[in-house]
Amino acid sequence: MQKKLENNPTFLFVVAAALIDLQGHILVQQRPEGKNMAGLWEFPGGKVEAGESPATALARELKEELGVSVVEGDLTPATFASEPLDGRHLILLLYICKKWSGKVQNLESPDMAWLPLEDLYDLAMPPADVPLVEQLSKLLR
Repeated sequence: MQKKLENNPTFLFVVAAALIDLQGHILVQQRPEGKNMAGLWEFPGGKVEAGESPATALARELKEELGVSVVEGDLTPATFASEPLDGRHLILLLYICKKWSGKVQNLESPDMAWLPLEDLYDLAMPPADVPLVEQLSKLLR
C-alpha cells in the first residue's frame, strides 16, 4: 500500500514522469506563460494534492495535461530532486512510464517534444529538473 503525502507550509511535493516511447524518446513540455519559470522545459506532472499518493497524483496529472491514462502499477519510481522554491522546499519525485493508453496530446503547455535523452541536456529546464536528467541517464544505460 502506498502512503499518502501531505503538503505542508515547509514542503511542496511534486511528481513528474519520464514518458518513454518505443523509440526511446522522452517527452518534455514547456511551462506556460503566467506560471513560475514560464518557457522552461520540464517533465510532465504536477503537485500532489492532499490525500493523494504520488502515483495517484501523477496518473491524474498525466490525464489532465496529456489526455492519457496510466495504471499506477506501470509507474516505476526512478529518482528525486530537492530544491528551495518560494520560501518552501520542493521535493520532485520522478517516475519512469513506458506504458499508457490514449494518444498523447498537448492539452496545457505551449509546446512539447519527444527527444532522445542526450538532447535533454541542451534544454533550459527548472533547477529541480536538471539533476533528474543526469540520474535518468544513469538509470537508462
